[in-house]
Amino acid sequence: MADLKDFAEQLVNLTVKEVNELATILKDEYGIEPAAAAVAVAAGGGAAGGGDAAEEKSEFDVILKAAGGSKLAVVKLVKELTGLGLKEAKGLVDDAPSPIKEGVAKDEAEALKSQLEEAGAEVELK
Repeated sequence: MADLKDFAEQLVNLTVKEVNELATILKDEYGIEPAAAAVAVAAGGGAAGGGDAAEEKSEFDVILKAAGGSKLAVVKLVKELTGLGLKEAKGLVDDAPSPIKEGVAKDEAEALKSQLEEAGAEVELK
């Protein structure tokens, strides 16, 4: 049981880059799609917070609603912001609406939204 708790703590504390690497490994070696892995990691992170729903929201999801007029610029920016490869970033943009980052602080979410909107994208914070 302690091993599972340690493992869960390691998952919750992964950086964005590590989550992306984990998603790649899960997809390439086990056939698990990265979107499902990201949702599982985000769900694990949310569960660790426990009962904060009554307080002011501190974690936000940055959702790309549409690429807008300059799709190439948005794909490049998504690639840069997420650490994904070009193909994966293009896939996120093509599949809009799609989450770019989940469970980020308000300041970071607003900065990401601003950058994406400057590139021409339509973005929503949830």
